[in-house]
Amino acid sequence: MDLPELQSQLTEWLNEAATAFQKVPGSAVLIRYVRSSYQNDPVRSAIELVLVIFFIRYLLAPSYSTSKQNFIKLTEDEIDELVDEWVPEPLVAPQTALEEAEMERLPVLVGPTGPKSKLANGRTVTNLASYNFYNLNANEQIKEKAIQTLRAYGVGPCGPPQFYGTQDVHMKTEADIASFVGTEGCIVYAHAFSTISSVIPAFCKRGDIIVADRAVNYSIRRGLEISRSNIKWYNHGDLDDLERVMRKVVQEQARKKLTRRFIVTEALFETIGDCNDLPRLIELKEKYKFRIILDETWSFGVLGRTGRGLTEAQNVDPSQVDMIVGSLAGPLCAGGGFCVGRKDVVEHQRLTGAAYTFSAALPAMLAMAASESLNVLQSNPEIILQCRENIRLMKAQLDPRSDWVMCTSAPENPVMIIVLKPDVVKARRLAVEDQERLLQECADESLANGVMITRLKGTPISANTALKDGNWTVQPALKVCVTSGLSKKDIEKAGVTIRHAITKVMTRKTNNKLGLPGS
Repeated sequence: MDLPELQSQLTEWLNEAATAFQKVPGSAVLIRYVRSSYQNDPVRSAIELVLVIFFIRYLLAPSYSTSKQNFIKLTEDEIDELVDEWVPEPLVAPQTALEEAEMERLPVLVGPTGPKSKLANGRTVTNLASYNFYNLNANEQIKEKAIQTLRAYGVGPCGPPQFYGTQDVHMKTEADIASFVGTEGCIVYAHAFSTISSVIPAFCKRGDIIVADRAVNYSIRRGLEISRSNIKWYNHGDLDDLERVMRKVVQEQARKKLTRRFIVTEALFETIGDCNDLPRLIELKEKYKFRIILDETWSFGVLGRTGRGLTEAQNVDPSQVDMIVGSLAGPLCAGGGFCVGRKDVVEHQRLTGAAYTFSAALPAMLAMAASESLNVLQSNPEIILQCRENIRLMKAQLDPRSDWVMCTSAPENPVMIIVLKPDVVKARRLAVEDQERLLQECADESLANGVMITRLKGTPISANTALKDGNWTVQPALKVCVTSGLSKKDIEKAGVTIRHAITKVMTRKTNNKLGLPGS
């Protein structure tokens, strides 16, 4: 093709392109703009053309260089050698020496849990390691009801609640708990630990603000993590610091989109044992317009004249607390957990509570056992008084008489948290690992002398680094669970045994880092 034919063909293509372009809506306006711009300022037109070409080039260019070889080419032998040397990271971290020793000496019970329990090795020991505070596990009235329910309903519901696993006993248990606490409604979960971990994300979402005590338990922390809300921490038990955090949140949110705000805390703290100030919490909640999620796992069935919890103990109307979460697996000797509150709060969880919707319903036998345990508490409040008297006797043997340990629990808390005194920790320069080892030796020594106690397991909380809580660490502690099933003489004897076991461990030369004389 010669030059004239090429020019003619090119002119024809340009005319066809111009005709097609003129059919595009708005093309006439663009053509007029280009012509006027070129006539008035041809330099500007040239710059605009360059920018358009650059923009098209930028859009079509890859996000990485295709011309540079930014990797080292390996031979087949080198690849095989690297594959042979590669070692995958283990799925589970190796056990520490303390964990191995604890697993080797794990006591195994034979028969029912009670104030006196038989171990697999044939020994009978005083059991101060279970939450059978009122010995309801051996109550004949509850056992008879449970047996009747088992025969009538079978072993399990074999299905999730709200779909095809809800039975009339579940509805009765929910009504009984709501009536007992004094709220509009109640929902029963099949697993106590998962209750608060499910309630929190059912209401708290991304963007919401949660203010939580630094000492909250592991199940609450799991719920906070799952919710993906903005977590603010306040110093444990310091409600002045709580008010400071709440005031700051309100000031920060003053000119922003309104967000939901919650206070999440415990009534009796699992890791320390002390009690919250609910009237002050209600005052702050009303003042700064927050909602409260109160975990009464360790106070339900314990605090108050009839065991209704912190609201009864501190004379607070339960309706002032937005959500109260509790356990049926502790002093009630049943299983599962519950959440009480307004009816709309309860009904919302029946489809949004993950642990409720995606778990099999609570076995009918356990639901009936929970209802009957509440009846026993209401008709026999003296067993609560007897348990508190035993708590007083046990504390008298341990806290003031021991040179090594102190109790951080509230006076009415049957779970006595026993920690090493600060001056002992400081004088002997004991790290957290040292304290855990010493306290495990104390538990082993106590068991060898016929009294079974346990150690507070704070490792999951300390290892949970997903939540930034200012490096809160749980102080190692012993847990002594007092029961009304023992006589005063048995309680005092057990207290003396525990105190002597602690003294024996702490005065061993191998446990004295500085060689200080044992007192």
